[in-house]
Amino acid sequence: MRISPAALVLLLTGLAACGGEVTNTAIAPAPAEIPVAQLPKVDQAKILDHIKALSSDDMEGRAPGTPGEEKAVAYIEGQFKQIGLQPGNPDGTYIQKVPLVGITGAQAKPLTFAKGSRTLQLKWKDEVVAWSKHVAPEASIAASEVIFAGYGVDAPEYQWNDFKNTDVKGKTIVVLVNDPQVPDPAKPSALDPTLFNGKAMTYYGRWTYKFEEGARKGAAAVLIVHDTGTAGYGFNVVQGNLGEKFDLVAPDKNMSKASIEGWITTDAAKKLFALGGQDFEALKKQALSRDFAPVALGVKASMALTNTLRTIDSRNVVAKLEGGDPVLKNEYVVYSAHWDHLGIGDPVNGDKIYNGALDNASGVGTVLEIARALKQTQPQAKRSFLFLMVTAEEKGLLGSEYYSVNPLYPLAKTAANINIDEVNPWGRTRDVSVVGLGASELDDYLRAAAQEQGRTLTPDAEPEKGFYYRSDHFNFAKQGVPALDPQIGDTAVDKPGNWMKTKKAEFEERDYHAPSDQMKPDWDLSGAVEDAQLFVAVGYRVANTTALPKWSAGNEFKAKRDAMLAK
Repeated sequence: MRISPAALVLLLTGLAACGGEVTNTAIAPAPAEIPVAQLPKVDQAKILDHIKALSSDDMEGRAPGTPGEEKAVAYIEGQFKQIGLQPGNPDGTYIQKVPLVGITGAQAKPLTFAKGSRTLQLKWKDEVVAWSKHVAPEASIAASEVIFAGYGVDAPEYQWNDFKNTDVKGKTIVVLVNDPQVPDPAKPSALDPTLFNGKAMTYYGRWTYKFEEGARKGAAAVLIVHDTGTAGYGFNVVQGNLGEKFDLVAPDKNMSKASIEGWITTDAAKKLFALGGQDFEALKKQALSRDFAPVALGVKASMALTNTLRTIDSRNVVAKLEGGDPVLKNEYVVYSAHWDHLGIGDPVNGDKIYNGALDNASGVGTVLEIARALKQTQPQAKRSFLFLMVTAEEKGLLGSEYYSVNPLYPLAKTAANINIDEVNPWGRTRDVSVVGLGASELDDYLRAAAQEQGRTLTPDAEPEKGFYYRSDHFNFAKQGVPALDPQIGDTAVDKPGNWMKTKKAEFEERDYHAPSDQMKPDWDLSGAVEDAQLFVAVGYRVANTTALPKWSAGNEFKAKRDAMLAK
């Protein structure tokens, strides 16, 4: 059986720690550790009180730019003050303003490919879904040269560059979804574990990366070829992007992004490549090699969109607990959770308020009680703590993205991010699931603390879906800050077999992003509290260690961190 990338990292680090014997002992224990059991206790009743308050109908689903935001922000700020935390913004407030723009696009001129006298026009929604992030009334491309750029990846750590020396400025690039699925030379039925984490998705496989990299290369348009098998979802999910899209308002009004971003179906791609005299399947196969070079299709693309715009002034809420060391207090451990949810929407069984109790009133309540516990911990930590409740996670991780590019404190001085998004309401577990297990030394801190509770760490069961890139911690990782994404464990302490996995699946099917995501009478937060005690220990120990936590060798964010710390 092929060893997963996460397991391989654990194996190698264990061998290094014990001279060849595989071990589950943490390799980087922090100094001045207080046993988990001796840390101040996280209060289960208080977490429930927070969830009840934040998910009440009075909060109206906590959508950004609504009265629900006003109430949620006021509640969180009030709790920060009650705990005795300092304002997190250096301007003396608990608020970081986050300017958002809502963009609703419509097709003005269809996406048309032309080669000589022959043309191919794609059907809106059925064959192409496209939009523009430009904060402008319209966006277009006209007779833009079309280039197939493989997977659209430029990954120095894998010696992989799909662009080679091809200039794509002002051109339309067509790219494939996901990472290159390169077969293992020793076992062709498996994926090469040395490239792009094998089966586990890296950020290079995320569709958001494709658009970002295309913009960095100066492309006028970026079109991703959809494939259900490798994307993990059908084209109907892509079609859901045709409504209002939110983004941050950059100083350049987002004009540095590609004019048009979008998806086309595989069948549409085959017709496009045939128009250019190329075989789609043959070029797709060529793209699985490091030697692949972009292919000009000899086709020109044209399209125009109109945008309806609205702006929202939203807010992150942030508090600080200052460290005790005169030097290290200028470095930070950041705990984060998103306060927003979906607001008021289409009624389901007569209920139109999307309360967001588990997602993510539970995370906010837990971070508040982690903050209370750390405020009581003695001796005082050397580094400072930042408690960051972000907006617009449900709109595309926008509040955390805004902080990551407009940090209140330097990211080079940010030791770690611990993000809490949905906690365990179904009782104690024997394990803690970690999305991206093996990514950084933060896992070692968590493993050591978990062992004190007699528990283990388990990896994400579906690494190919790229969950590590789909919550707020990712924006810290993207900027180089080691980030931890703990999730609900898989094995219940006092329930049979797959009971916990079944409960999680039931939530995803029945309650996720539905009005029924409300507090349930059978909720048992004993497991959530046990997890929270681990997160207190991890943050406290990172705040006291001499060396900053590091990314694992080969991680896609390591180079960013190394460059940041080298300045």
